[in-house]
Amino acid sequence: MKRIVLLLCFLFAAVSLYAASDPEADTTAAKVKYWKPGIATSVGFSQMSLTNWAAGGYGQISLNAFADAYADYEKGKIVWKNELQAGYGFIESFEDGYQKSDDRLIFDSKIGYKAVEKLYISAVFNFRSQFAKGYNNKTDKIVVSDFFAPAYLSLGIGIDYNPWKNLAINFAPLTGKTVMVKDYGVLTPDLRARYGNAPDQFCRFELGAQLKVDGKVEVKNFKVSTTLVLFSDYLNKPQNIKVTWDVNADAKLSELFSVTLRTNLIYDDNIKIEKKPGQEPTAGVQFREIFSIGFAYTIGNKK
Repeated sequence: MKRIVLLLCFLFAAVSLYAASDPEADTTAAKVKYWKPGIATSVGFSQMSLTNWAAGGYGQISLNAFADAYADYEKGKIVWKNELQAGYGFIESFEDGYQKSDDRLIFDSKIGYKAVEKLYISAVFNFRSQFAKGYNNKTDKIVVSDFFAPAYLSLGIGIDYNPWKNLAINFAPLTGKTVMVKDYGVLTPDLRARYGNAPDQFCRFELGAQLKVDGKVEVKNFKVSTTLVLFSDYLNKPQNIKVTWDVNADAKLSELFSVTLRTNLIYDDNIKIEKKPGQEPTAGVQFREIFSIGFAYTIGNKK
């Protein structure tokens, strides 16, 4: 519940931030010209109840909320793009209890200086974590994730190429990355090992090269955006490429309602997953898909 309150506070703060920097409400010409802030929000809800249902099944309710706040700055040869994504969803089953279905907190910032047409010298920053505790199953209640368990922090220096308006390719041959996992002690002794850290290691440092591709396609009321990140660690098995791939698709049904599909794919050979009870944890492809129909609204400039 505390994490849901945090998400609602984030939504309120983001809207307040936009209101504070609203070009129409600000008399400063520089802000009107250079800053383009906005926030897109969506909320989906479903409920099912069964009474004496011969075919069987269990009643449940589910809710998922997602917010994408952004503020882009452009002046002369300087371009600075900032984006904060927050999402949380849960399923409350009358038989199996509470389980989260979505949980993400992602901040991206990229600043570039135009060297030549469509090519920028750039620095890219990323932070990724989640809000709430996640458990391996409903009975053991062993924590497998939480806020800052894990958390990923990265900073890369390189070049940014923009061949078209809706496509950006960033290559950072010098990228530092920190993997942080807070300690749960005897409650979850293997939590840090699950993400590649030693038992007494809060921070693990990686140094490598990163390739990031951001793309977007928009046709009338349908929009798809995707971000693909490939990372090779110079210090540990550089041939094992780490992959993070996010896809967000939105189809507007009306001014206030839309259909959304969000997928996340992760491959990291340092993350060990127990695929079957009693089986030795191994690396593998992680995939999450969320489909919802619900309320959606955008404030400010479209992304």
